[in-house]
Amino acid sequence: MTHAQEHTSHTKLIWKVFAILSVITIAEVALGITKPDALYLTKILGTSPLNIIFLVLTIVKAYYITWFFMHMADEKKSLRRAVVWTSVFLIIFLATLLLIEGSYINDVLGPLTKWNY
Repeated sequence: MTHAQEHTSHTKLIWKVFAILSVITIAEVALGITKPDALYLTKILGTSPLNIIFLVLTIVKAYYITWFFMHMADEKKSLRRAVVWTSVFLIIFLATLLLIEGSYINDVLGPLTKWNY
């Protein structure tokens, strides 16, 4: 088998991933611009559902970028799991800390701060 026969084109896959990433980005931008009151003014788990949606969409985008553009799909299963699961747990941990601490600071300093609008 020659080198030319071994090479397969990933053009369709690249365009598919590009389309998925574009749809997610457009959804994020649309939600950021419109800020629906039902998602923005209510609280779940100490933050608004809009923040949770942004975190989930960002993690999905990071997964697609890592999986396809950093070629994790071609690596051994153990390396993929080590990289992906470590990243997932680290992101969840950091996001949880930011949300908890941000909520605490807002609750403590919010009444003392006058916001200029």
